[in-house]
Amino acid sequence: MNRFCHIVWLFVSLLTTNPQPSVAKGKTEFQNPDIRWSDTLPENQTLYNGRVWYNLYTEVEENQFLFSEEFLVGSVTMRGRTYSNVLIRYDIYMDEILTPYQPVGILRLNKEMVDSFSIHFHDRDYIFFRISDSTNDEMNGFVREVYSGKTRLIARYEKKIEKLADGGRYDKFYQINKIYISTDGKFRTIAGKKDLYRIFNNEKKTIRNYINKNNIQIIRDDAESYVPVLRFIDSLTKQGML
Repeated sequence: MNRFCHIVWLFVSLLTTNPQPSVAKGKTEFQNPDIRWSDTLPENQTLYNGRVWYNLYTEVEENQFLFSEEFLVGSVTMRGRTYSNVLIRYDIYMDEILTPYQPVGILRLNKEMVDSFSIHFHDRDYIFFRISDSTNDEMNGFVREVYSGKTRLIARYEKKIEKLADGGRYDKFYQINKIYISTDGKFRTIAGKKDLYRIFNNEKKTIRNYINKNNIQIIRDDAESYVPVLRFIDSLTKQGML
């Protein structure tokens, strides 16, 4: 299918999608006046390759998004091409990226085409990339690159629904953070200081002394709290101590 035919097909498929879903299907936000629409330039049609999004969880307390339910400025790289200053939000319950798109409302981007994306939140850029070939199924999907040196640290964010009553009237989203560390290209789950000491057993005493001396607080599910220690471990590697 050539590029022109692909654009025509996408346009027709979007227009033929029912923009007024029933209550059973959920609802869109396509009539929300606060949404700043993404552009529809032909050269950006690859980005807008996806399906219309409906919120199926309006009765669930909290929300399914990372950081904020508002659209945030970010970038998306699809098949090697980067689109900057895109409005997106990351649904970590379904592991999908959403973007507003006129005239249909909100699109779920085709995640099989997404290489990576970033979200700007509270003056920081959070970078994510997609894993698709891990033998550990729970790692496949979008993960955040937290630290990259001799060692690497990535985080996987998920939300689940806590069932609080029959009929789903009082169900509530809650978040789970999973953290993985790599020293040799193979990622291992890490959940606290004990795992650090186990992985770096030969330098356990040196690492423990560094943590205690600098009063570093390792928080089990907070990926950022591991970064100072990993920088120190990488410095030991440079000095030939590991």
